[in-house]
Parts: sequence; structure tokens; C-alpha cells
Amino acid sequence: MLRPVLYCKIHQAAVTQADPEYVGSITIDADLLEASGLRVNDKVLIANCRNGARFETYVFRGEPGSGVVGINGAAALLAEPGDRVIILHFADMTDAEYAEHHPQVLVMNEDNTIAQSLNYDPGPSLATVDG
Repeated sequence: MLRPVLYCKIHQAAVTQADPEYVGSITIDADLLEASGLRVNDKVLIANCRNGARFETYVFRGEPGSGVVGINGAAALLAEPGDRVIILHFADMTDAEYAEHHPQVLVMNEDNTIAQSLNYDPGPSLATVDG
């Protein structure tokens, strides 16, 4: 059985632009994509820490070193520059894959540089808990 679990996360990134006229997506600095494990076209869930809005979209590659986190298309109506967002990417994994996976988490500074890079440990498997 496959379960959707956290693959990677960018925590508290600052929105640098919101453009409702742009083709929908979230544009993320290519350096942050590489550091987090996100790829272009990956589906992501965005949580806006200012207003509680949550929305799904897909990833566009931003200019390396730019610090860009741009909310595009209709989702731009749910965020504005300066908002802090959490960018979550999930993957379907078997229990065996889950046991070996340590999600990459980037905690961001206000200027979208990386304050901390860490990995979450998988919890105990149900077999361990129940067995």
C-alpha cells in the first residue's frame, strides 16, 4: 500500500511577488529547489502563515540566487509580498520507503536564505508499534 507522506518542506519562505496575470504556479529560486529536493512541475501545497490560506499548485524554476518565491495566477489572490509561507511536497511511499526516508526541511530567513537545513526522522512503523 502507498501512503502520501512528507517528501520535503520549505518553512517560512517570504513571498517576493504575487502576480495574478502570470501563468499559474509558484516560482522558487533554483538554489532552493536543489537544496530542498523539489523539482520543476512537482505538485506542492502552500500554507500562508498570515491569513491561513492553503492552496495547491506546481513548481516553476526561478533564477538561481534570486531568493524569488513568487505566487502566480489565481493563487496570487491568496498571498502578497512579505507573507510567510510553508511549501510542502508529498510523495506516495510504501512502508519500506517511508522507513528509509528523511524529509529535507529548509527553515528560511526573512530574505529567503537558508537559516537551517534539517531532516525529519521517520516515526516508528506500525509493525514496530503494534508488533
